[in-house]
Amino acid sequence: MPLSRLVIVTGLSGAGKTQAVRSLEDLGFFCVDNLPPTLIPKFAELCAQSSRGINKIALVVDIRGGEFFDALFEVLADLDRQGIGYEILFLEASDETLVHRFKESRRSHPLSMDGQVLQGIREERGRLRELRGRAHKIIDTSHMSTHQLKEELASLFGDGAGTAALRITVVSFGYKFGIPLDSDLVFDVRFLPNPHYDPVLRPLTGEDRPVQDFICRSPLTGEFMERFFQFIDFLIPQYVQEGKTTLTIAIGCTGGQHRSVALARRLGDYLAAKGYRTTVRHRDISTKQG
Repeated sequence: MPLSRLVIVTGLSGAGKTQAVRSLEDLGFFCVDNLPPTLIPKFAELCAQSSRGINKIALVVDIRGGEFFDALFEVLADLDRQGIGYEILFLEASDETLVHRFKESRRSHPLSMDGQVLQGIREERGRLRELRGRAHKIIDTSHMSTHQLKEELASLFGDGAGTAALRITVVSFGYKFGIPLDSDLVFDVRFLPNPHYDPVLRPLTGEDRPVQDFICRSPLTGEFMERFFQFIDFLIPQYVQEGKTTLTIAIGCTGGQHRSVALARRLGDYLAAKGYRTTVRHRDISTKQG
């Protein structure tokens, strides 16, 4: 699979490259921190040939690479010759902001051998001047919160709409086997009509049409689903606004075979139709019922 996006993340130490690469990872990028520039072409080739279908990669390349960093311009020229597209994302901040961040974190600047942070910042700024001039996008993080940086990166490198940045997993489960530990939201549907008591439906699951019809023909199910979808429609945009990138919605019934499975499937289809990246997983559908 050919690469659809190669982003080289660089910039000043303390300007937010770590937060940036974490955000890009949440957006589906395969990320590597502090990769020697000479390895970039080979790494891009390996990703393009990967059986995992890696087609978006983000590589942090900065002054920490020492003498290896000096080879970056030669590598960029090589990428140009090979026709490999790339984008350079350059992060920066004011001297005052960077000094404050280094003092707050109690970390030393990579170019400040004698502990003088400001001197290291100014030296780094000078060494990166040419690279900054070649950047496709420059972000000044001086007055940005982590959340604001994440939003900016989502708008630049996300899949388009804000909904695409959120990955939703809908999980059906049985309460008798415990609530999924990674749940963000948990809904109990044990009040709905139970197909377990119908000898014909008992061996089936919520993935089978007769079970779905049995559950959904109840007026109670119809009213619940209408209110449930309205609640989800209200709630998910709030998570998107807050910058949440993954959401796990768990739906439980007694054994995790019928009601929770059918409703998880309905919810998954509903969310996918709205453009959310949605996965439906039935945790206990094959668990032996006792």
